[in-house]
Amino acid sequence: MSKNSTVESRFPLRLTVAQRKIVAEIFPEFSGRLKLDEPKARSVSLSLGEMQAIREASRLAIPRADSGMKRNSLRHVVGVTEHAVEDFQGIGRIPTRERLYQFRIKIKEINPTIWRRIQTRDCTLDKLHEHIQTAMGWTNSHLHHFQINDKPYGDPWSMYESFDDVEYSDSTIARLSSVLPKTGARFQFEYEYDFGDSWWHEVLFEGCLRAEPGRRYPICVEGERACPPEDVGGTSGYSEFLEAIADPEHEERDENLTWVGGSFDPEEFEPEKATKRMIRGLPKWRKTA
Repeated sequence: MSKNSTVESRFPLRLTVAQRKIVAEIFPEFSGRLKLDEPKARSVSLSLGEMQAIREASRLAIPRADSGMKRNSLRHVVGVTEHAVEDFQGIGRIPTRERLYQFRIKIKEINPTIWRRIQTRDCTLDKLHEHIQTAMGWTNSHLHHFQINDKPYGDPWSMYESFDDVEYSDSTIARLSSVLPKTGARFQFEYEYDFGDSWWHEVLFEGCLRAEPGRRYPICVEGERACPPEDVGGTSGYSEFLEAIADPEHEERDENLTWVGGSFDPEEFEPEKATKRMIRGLPKWRKTA
């Protein structure tokens, strides 16, 4: 299994309205991601390379600024990007109590891609399973396991029938800090949910960063598209489901819409709602079946 990915890691950089406008003047190509129409400070997702480019360009622009306000905004942009670049350079640079782990999770073999980017403090793989469930929108109604470096990890309670035969490692005690690279380098592994529908997820560890003071974690930073309905029949069943509900003349359209509660928008996703589900966690009574 490859440890590399063509998807570039991005991290949140919190900027005020004035700072976002200054960055947009220097880098117009970032305008669509800078949330220029939103008030107050906002987190913008940028790669480390983009942060470094913004830092250097802003530093060079300070002497040429035509007003004190612009110079002040540019200095602040330089400051926040410098701190960000320093914070995202590896696990060891960030104290354990302040350290966050960032993951990009996508469902495999589906186009367009259904994905989430989440941040969590150090936790067990079992807790990461909960974060994936709540961020994606699954209901924890089926079995799951992880595959990390070709080694399976599972919950001995739910996987008791096959735990010893498959030689699972215990996901309820294995922590992120013990299975991820100590260098903070990008690292890819897999997570399967529902062994019948077989939803394979690519989990890409993108690196560590410093937690924002006073902010609750875990959070979902961003993502795209709705989670498929449970028991829809895997990737092929989901494709047939979407085809049916999109065709007013399809004989199974009404039945499928009734099954999912009357409506389903495959493009709908709000990271704020996903974050609320993640913080709330899975219901205490729900056990994997």
